[in-house]
Order: sequence, then structure tokens, then C-alpha cells
Amino acid sequence: MTDPDPGQDLAEELNRRLREVVLMLRRASADLPVTSQQGTVLASLEHGPMRMSALADEHGVRLPTMTAQIDRLVRDGLVARGRDAADARVVTVRLTARGRERLRDTRARCVAFLAGRLALLTHDQRVALAAALPALDVLFGSPGPP
Repeated sequence: MTDPDPGQDLAEELNRRLREVVLMLRRASADLPVTSQQGTVLASLEHGPMRMSALADEHGVRLPTMTAQIDRLVRDGLVARGRDAADARVVTVRLTARGRERLRDTRARCVAFLAGRLALLTHDQRVALAAALPALDVLFGSPGPP
């Protein structure tokens, strides 16, 4: 009999913990004026306008779902629609000043909450967590900090 794949066990544990992190952050931000999903859309627009299709792809949703999300953000004055200069058929979305402010406030609240939770860890636990961040960057396909 072969031993089970140790990567499978690690994947299951990581999946469980990621779910717990997502739920914890949702609870921490439940009383904010934007939902956690809306906050992630605002964060996607932080560095400039994006095509609606690119936003939907990034968030793993279909275009009609993203359109509904953007409709709510437009209604609240947090984003604005535009057109791609190269192709007027393409709809883009950008943050408004109000959206940028809301993103900053939401992020500050989340970071403060996480800082409070991190304060519960021992020094060695915080060091171990910091040491794992580069591995998470690779795992999530991001290059990490500059």
C-alpha cells in the first residue's frame, strides 16, 4: 500500500485555514459600508482602470456577475465606467476619489484587525509566519513585495 501524497494533506489543511481567514476577515468587516467582495474589486482597481472582462477573470466570476457588482459600486459613487481608448466597444472601470477613500479606510480597518490578531502570537510564531510569506507569494502566483 502506498503512502498518501503528503501534498494532499497539506493542501487540505491550507484550504481549511484559508477558509477560516476569509470568514474571519468577513466578520471583522461586516459593519463596513462595502462588502468584502466589493473591497476586493476596489483593490483590483487601485493601480488604474481595468476592463470589465479582466475584472471578471481576476475574480473568477462570469461577466454578468461582475457587471452586477460594478452596478452597485457605480450607484454608490465608488467606481465609474469608461471606454477603452483603443476600442470604444470595451467597457472599463476605474476608482473614483470616493472609492479610493473607501478602499483606504477598509484596508486600514482590516490591517488593524490583523495586527491585533498577530499581537496574540508569540514572537517565534510571528517570525515563522513572516518566513512563510515568500512561499505564499509563490503559491499564489504573485511576485511578492519589490
